[in-house]
Amino acid sequence: MAELLPFRALRPEPKLLASMIAPPYDVMNLDEVRRWRASHPANITHVDVALPEDGGDPYNTLARRVSDWITSGTLRRDEEPSLTIHRMSFIDAAGTARTISGVIGALEVTEGSAVLAHERTTPKASTDRYDLTVATEMNLSPVWGLALGAGLTEVLRESGREAHIAAMRDSAAGSVTHRWEVVDDPTRIMAIQEVIARDDVLIADGHHRYGVARRVAEDHGSRLPGTRHTLAFVSDLTEDQLSVAAIHRVYGGIDAAHLRRCLESGYRLIDGGVLDTARGAASLPSAIAERGQPCLIGPDGSLTWLELDGDTLALVRDLDGARLEHLLADIDHEVQYLHDPVEAAEQVMNGRCSSAVLIRPVGISEITRTGRTGELMPPKSTFFSPKLPTGAVLRQLDGH
Repeated sequence: MAELLPFRALRPEPKLLASMIAPPYDVMNLDEVRRWRASHPANITHVDVALPEDGGDPYNTLARRVSDWITSGTLRRDEEPSLTIHRMSFIDAAGTARTISGVIGALEVTEGSAVLAHERTTPKASTDRYDLTVATEMNLSPVWGLALGAGLTEVLRESGREAHIAAMRDSAAGSVTHRWEVVDDPTRIMAIQEVIARDDVLIADGHHRYGVARRVAEDHGSRLPGTRHTLAFVSDLTEDQLSVAAIHRVYGGIDAAHLRRCLESGYRLIDGGVLDTARGAASLPSAIAERGQPCLIGPDGSLTWLELDGDTLALVRDLDGARLEHLLADIDHEVQYLHDPVEAAEQVMNGRCSSAVLIRPVGISEITRTGRTGELMPPKSTFFSPKLPTGAVLRQLDGH
């Protein structure tokens, strides 16, 4: 069963917490990173993302920078091992108030561990995260895991001995209030560990980070004993807490007419009108949910509903991403993955790609089934929000 260990956390000096946290590196472009860096000289983006201005040896530059923060007291290390309760309160896209409660600890990464993936990863250069982890000898960004066993939320209801609160804008969930509570009582730590150890942990977000952590453990485990685990946030897999959105498909390398012909082999194409501007795509996710059908956006802003037709897709898993993969499996094309429907529509209508398909989000029940069966979803099937901020809790890899 899954193992989550306490560790001696590195934390921002309390009055700096709100200034130091930022969104995770993989949801920002370079301009956004620069804006976060400009917001405060100790914002975590100064050490979590390498930019061209960091010089010819950027990872060692970032490593020296974070070391200076420790020396100056900007980051302080706990005297004793602890877990950290993290609560995220927000209003989701449907207007529902939610609070996700989870715990930050060190999650096992060794071969044969009880940590499961739920979707395939896309080919992606992982050298950046690998080089940064080795240079800093730290985990800077947490993986998000979902406990398949029940009871974690209940055991986390009691607060820790101290709480730090910060608010941050999140691109997917608007304003999010984050609350961190330290748990250093051995009895409470054991109770939390026992609940998580009842079953496996399913990775929700951070598949690449988890894969990099395994590589680092294989290559540097004898020198850095802490690499056998990685920084992780673990929460319950429950419908009332989680907000899961779709990640839409934007196509290039195939013209719009050819793509339509490919889609016609599995769908009946139904006219849905025309977008006046890309901003009109903001209302499409609710219409997609109501109709239960994905929507194709053409280069002229035309909308086409995709209604299942015939037996071509009868044996394909009931996921829009899987169905699209099946229909395009033997066709040369390029695909990008975008969460924002407006950005997807802009890409098409501005001529940067040929077409986009906005898809349905994956339900919690299907995510649970995936965890149990080990049947992986296509890449970029789920977008969990809000995103876990980076910078509130860091973990050194010295094994303490």
